[in-house]
Amino acid sequence: MAILISIIEMITHIDNNGNPNMVDVGEKAISRRSASARSIVSLPSEVLEHLINGDLLTKKGPVFQTAIIAGIMAAKKTGDLIPLCHPLGLDNCSINISVNEENEIVIDCTATITAKTGVEMEALVGASMAALTIYDMCKAMSHDMVIKETKLMAKTGGKRDFKRA
Repeated sequence: MAILISIIEMITHIDNNGNPNMVDVGEKAISRRSASARSIVSLPSEVLEHLINGDLLTKKGPVFQTAIIAGIMAAKKTGDLIPLCHPLGLDNCSINISVNEENEIVIDCTATITAKTGVEMEALVGASMAALTIYDMCKAMSHDMVIKETKLMAKTGGKRDFKRA
């Protein structure tokens, strides 16, 4: 039982009775916070053949431009999508999409805010939604696409900073 109580104390969204709980950030200091996340999408060659001037062009329109808009819109709605996640008014959200040397699509999303809580979830949601939008817009060409990974790359502000090697 003591181990269970210790684990519950470490999980920030569970109260002392084991019930779901929004973290109270009322006493935390306001600081500048930033988070960057990355999603990688693997596309087959029949989709990559449509890469022109740094974007995939489909009947639905420019894929990367649409994915950037979708990712930013999703990051702004993170508090509506993830239970117990604080609704935040972001200072900024930017998404960069590129093709790496393995011909994979790399989506980098950076969210920033001056607040009492961080923006890791906003960056992760933004990168994820951009990846899902690329999948949706390209699925008519092939279903042989894989959203390989989404991960936090870095965060600053709050109790501790983080940077993935």
